[in-house]
Amino acid sequence: MQISRRDLFKTSAVLGGTLALGGRGLADAAVAGTTSAPRATAKVATLAKTLDKGTPGAGGWVEVVELAGEPHRVRTGLGASAGKKRAAKRKGLLAFAQLSDVHVIDAQSPVRVEYADEGVSSSAYRPQEMLSAHVADAMVREINAIGTGPVTGKPLAFALQTGDNSDTTQYNEIRWNIDILDGQTVRPDSGDLTKVESVMDQDPAYYNASFWHPDGTPDGLTDDIYRSTYGFPTVPGLLDAARASFQAEGLDMPWYAAMGNHDGLVQGNFTVTDSYNAQAISATKKVWDPSGTVVNRPITADPDRRLLHRTDWVAEHFTTAGTPVGHGFTAENQAKGTAYYTFDQGKVRFIVLDTVATFGDKGALDAAQFAWLKKLLARSTKKLVVVASHHPLASFSDHSLAGQIKNTLLKYDNVIAWVNGHTHTNQIWAHPKKKKVKGKKKPVSGFWEINTASHIDWPQQSRLIEIVDNKDGTVSIFTTMLDHAAATTPDLEDLSDPMNLASISRLITANDYQERDNHRRGARNARNVELLVPAPAFLR
Repeated sequence: MQISRRDLFKTSAVLGGTLALGGRGLADAAVAGTTSAPRATAKVATLAKTLDKGTPGAGGWVEVVELAGEPHRVRTGLGASAGKKRAAKRKGLLAFAQLSDVHVIDAQSPVRVEYADEGVSSSAYRPQEMLSAHVADAMVREINAIGTGPVTGKPLAFALQTGDNSDTTQYNEIRWNIDILDGQTVRPDSGDLTKVESVMDQDPAYYNASFWHPDGTPDGLTDDIYRSTYGFPTVPGLLDAARASFQAEGLDMPWYAAMGNHDGLVQGNFTVTDSYNAQAISATKKVWDPSGTVVNRPITADPDRRLLHRTDWVAEHFTTAGTPVGHGFTAENQAKGTAYYTFDQGKVRFIVLDTVATFGDKGALDAAQFAWLKKLLARSTKKLVVVASHHPLASFSDHSLAGQIKNTLLKYDNVIAWVNGHTHTNQIWAHPKKKKVKGKKKPVSGFWEINTASHIDWPQQSRLIEIVDNKDGTVSIFTTMLDHAAATTPDLEDLSDPMNLASISRLITANDYQERDNHRRGARNARNVELLVPAPAFLR
């Protein structure tokens, strides 16, 4: 896990208990130097080219550059070996897309606390945050354009959002998220629709140089540190362009959703209360003035900024032009106030967990949901099982509980993967089940934990996942990273094209100075990989 200044506000450390969970980091056996050759027609996405940060220039500013593609790298470590003839025998079972941490943001919201960004708050301010809706649409367009699994050629059966789909459980944010995936007209604006009311605007009474002001510097004030110190450009009109309506493309496939801590908690940490809701829909916002003093700035109130409780957030997924209605959530979820469910896709059963705590950004699972999980696993022995949630095991506050969940999953050799997000970093961990073989403990089965980066921070990636039966007693899980469809190099003068705005967002994200020491692309063996696992008995 990586900790940045933005993470200091979070409610508990993320590193503790890593070793206790076992199999983390690079502890699994990666087959050094080996790759798995995809079909000749599979030269798409990051198999064809990858994007990375270029050489820093003045102020550390970098351009986004194109590099060579990355073939799938084979990883073992769960008791399955890479058979030489598996590519000729394999049968594709399923292909789907995973989106995580989309963070569609109302950048003008009164419950955003940008003034707390300096060493205090988590994700309080990002210079690209007003472009989050455009990035989501650009990712949808790329998923649609690819359409099939690059290894199996199977159509993408669905897309799965693994939480933090919105940023602070506001009604308007989750509506924008749903409408983007559904292909509706979206206007990512709030408050006064005739002007910007954010920490990035030009109002001299509330201009503060700690935030990027793409329109420039008001007369008599100091250039912001993003432009004066870190090489950021002036892009007149960007804030207004970011608020304009645009037609989203919408996914060409069904999509499902999991709840993340930013979907269920204010700023991803705090329980929704009447007081927070009153603040969200109010006509004032706490900001820094030019001297750095926190003051109450008058803004335009907006009832669409109201905060949603879990049941209300789930209910929004039933107001949709996409499929399935509810996007996985059920009438039972609405009746009981829960947000976990299951669905089947061919030979694969998905178990979607709600890992949002009542307070704080860490993962949790209450006793009722854990009991439901155990019963469901016992009834799912004739299916391959993929668990999905927002939090990975390492982000659970209760490490003992995380260990119990892991051990429960390891009891079933048909549980092959856990797909999640939250860390904003590409990571993959092996969780082996070991037994004594000839006096030594060796991996005989287990599952892979696949942790995928975000849309809001660099590198703004999603992941394609394919499950194949190798017909040799093993199953392979192929993961292929996906960059969104916007151009590598943006045109800073063309602000009318939403795709160009997504390209600008990626460039700004690559230069966010608070993220410079993080490596959220992840290790090479956490990106384009083939993950081997023994096939359960019913497949053998």
